[in-house]
Amino acid sequence: MTKSPTTFGIILFIATMIVFFVVYVFFSGINYFDISLKVNAFVLPILYAGTAFWSVKTFWNNNRYVTFKDAFKRAFYPMFIGGFLSVITIFLFLNFVDKDAKKLLNYQYVERQRTELNAEYTSAKKVLKHQKDIDELEKKYKETLQRVSDEAVKGKDMLTSSHFAGYFGGILIFYLVLSLFFGAFFRTKSKPEDDEEA
Repeated sequence: MTKSPTTFGIILFIATMIVFFVVYVFFSGINYFDISLKVNAFVLPILYAGTAFWSVKTFWNNNRYVTFKDAFKRAFYPMFIGGFLSVITIFLFLNFVDKDAKKLLNYQYVERQRTELNAEYTSAKKVLKHQKDIDELEKKYKETLQRVSDEAVKGKDMLTSSHFAGYFGGILIFYLVLSLFFGAFFRTKSKPEDDEEA
């Protein structure tokens, strides 16, 4: 029996929350933001692509004729349901349950920006030869440094509802592209002859 896309979506939501809480419980230290970023970049895309594939493949195995629309829906719905529920749950958790984890992520986000800025500045300064270019680099560096200064980021929240909405909008593009691929790959080229004769 083929599971519904909603069932796959709930399974994906549960798996995502397990990953979130594993990172939260075991890695919420000095590298919490970096580890969260790596998990979002490498682990979750594989998890979501694997679940979408599983959803489409089980439907494809049980049906002789699969349209592009069928395959697309079978891939997209589980990812949408799992992703939407996960983003809402993580937002609620960080904003209402553990505000210290949210503060830590905000702090580490700013620190990462500063580290990257300093690394880019140092590497660019090594290769520049002309004084005009060096002066321009210094000017831009000081301007950018002011944007991430303690005074500028005080009270700023990088994990607001609009931030989460933007994040979800970005991952929706991933869901769409992946679903289009699965829709094209798993669709049956032609109807079985039995259906045509009936």
